[in-house]
Amino acid sequence: MSRTRLIPITLAAFLLVGFAPRAHAVSKDMIQLQTQVQQLQDAVARLQQSNDESMGVLKDLVQQTADSVNKMSVTVNGLQLKMQNLQDASGQKSDQLSGQVQSLNDSLDELKARLDRIEKAVNNVQASQQSTNAMLGNLPGNAPPAGSGAAPSAAAPLTPATPTDSSGKPLPGTPLSTLANGTPEPTATPVDTGNPPSSEMYRTAYNDYMSGKNSLAISEFQELIKAYPDDNLAGNGYYYIGEIDLRAGKYSTAIKDYDQVLERYPDNSKIPAAHLHKGDALIALHQTEAGIREYRALIQRYPNSPEAAQARAKISLAAHR
Repeated sequence: MSRTRLIPITLAAFLLVGFAPRAHAVSKDMIQLQTQVQQLQDAVARLQQSNDESMGVLKDLVQQTADSVNKMSVTVNGLQLKMQNLQDASGQKSDQLSGQVQSLNDSLDELKARLDRIEKAVNNVQASQQSTNAMLGNLPGNAPPAGSGAAPSAAAPLTPATPTDSSGKPLPGTPLSTLANGTPEPTATPVDTGNPPSSEMYRTAYNDYMSGKNSLAISEFQELIKAYPDDNLAGNGYYYIGEIDLRAGKYSTAIKDYDQVLERYPDNSKIPAAHLHKGDALIALHQTEAGIREYRALIQRYPNSPEAAQARAKISLAAHR
């Protein structure tokens, strides 16, 4: 073998001998690295498993919470519906009670008007009876006999005779209510104005109002007011005209109608309701402060009335708007 061929072989042998320990060291490091990688993979797997378990628990908790929220939402909605139904029922009962109170007030006003007329009729009858008794007491047959010396009764005082002229006729200017012996005639019957009694006119207008015949009811209430402007039933007429205007959305006109009741008929039974509904009209016109003042005036004047209870509730609602 030539020397030229031996040199490469010798160099290769030296290289193998030199790198063998280093290759062994590299192989050991690789094994350690693989071991560490395997351990890391195992740790990641365990972490992933733990994370999956935790996520499963969280999902269960979230689902339970969502179910609880849904149940609470259903319960709250049910409670809100019940409260709304209760409020509606309470409002309807309050409206019914208010209507019944108004009807009772109307009946009371009508009874008062009848009592006034009955009292006037009784007074007229009493006056007529007294006049008749006086006439009977002054008849010639009831006079004491001449020469008896009996003095005239103190219960029937003598009255001057009616002045007459030479022909025996009453002098001009002598009241026709005086007889020849000076006894007043019975009180004359009041002149018929051609209008039905105020209670009858009011009852007709009120029935048309309750039947929904608003235009007819307004004209009939106005006729009542024109015929009997000082009657308390005329104040009722103004009130119901205001009610019709309020329902029709004529809030400014309704306020004027209610003011007529409040200013001209201070003893009218519709005063509390007029205060309340005037406040409603002011609130509808976005005059909230004025409406609240009207409610408070009602509460101050009639604190125990049903209308005052409604006014308190409406003040609370207006304050939360």
